Amino acid sequence: MLAEEKERPALLAEVSQVRRPSPGLARVTLAAPELDRFGYEGPDHLVRTFFPASGQDAPVLPSSPDWWTEVQSMPEEVRPVVRNYTVRRYDPERRELDIDFVLHGETGPAARWANRAEPGQRIGLRSERAGYRPTPGADWQLIIGDETALPAIGSIVESMPAGTKAKVFVEIANDAEEQRFDTAADLELTWLHRAGQHAGTSDIVARTLRAAELPGGEVYAWVAGESGMVTAVRRHLVRDRGVPKESIYFCGYWKHSAPTY
Repeated sequence: MLAEEKERPALLAEVSQVRRPSPGLARVTLAAPELDRFGYEGPDHLVRTFFPASGQDAPVLPSSPDWWTEVQSMPEEVRPVVRNYTVRRYDPERRELDIDFVLHGETGPAARWANRAEPGQRIGLRSERAGYRPTPGADWQLIIGDETALPAIGSIVESMPAGTKAKVFVEIANDAEEQRFDTAADLELTWLHRAGQHAGTSDIVARTLRAAELPGGEVYAWVAGESGMVTAVRRHLVRDRGVPKESIYFCGYWKHSAPTY
């Protein structure tokens, strides 16, 4: 862990607004006085979220640099549920940020909380880090993910300066989950619909990528989402497309056999 990451304490944030950009997504705006010092690093910035235990109005937050050990040592009845999300939007002047929650019914504590989120509720946040760092001199970018990566993908493409060439592939349930992005980039966006298949069971991303005609030149690739999909995409890019490993950022956000949302 980097020294500056150790100095980012968890903070309590309050829900100020809840919207539904699509049927399967809740966009929650969180506000806190300390958010002007959040330490935002980039468009796929990771944030640890702390959800209240049953019966609590707000979670008990860790206060030490060794926050995970502190959480694990808490009595079960007060121990917060901890999950990882990416920041969709950050506004240091307004001291607020948005987190998009994929709604999977009542399958997990974070999904249950998001289904019921309303202004006034409180959760904990701990700033972590960002992984999106395009290779200097790359001719174009390849961005790939599923709906759990959509917050980062939206933030990434909206941060791209004019003249950036990018191909984006996003796996979602159906056309109702498509979003609009405000970007200056030269963007080719392909939505891949699972057509009734459950999340984590489709190979539509890998099949589409294998058949895709990709631009020449040096590429920077960013891949995130279900772990099996991420692994298959990275293997194809390295073995079949000859993309150097150092030009690929990849992150498994969740596993089909054991969801972390």
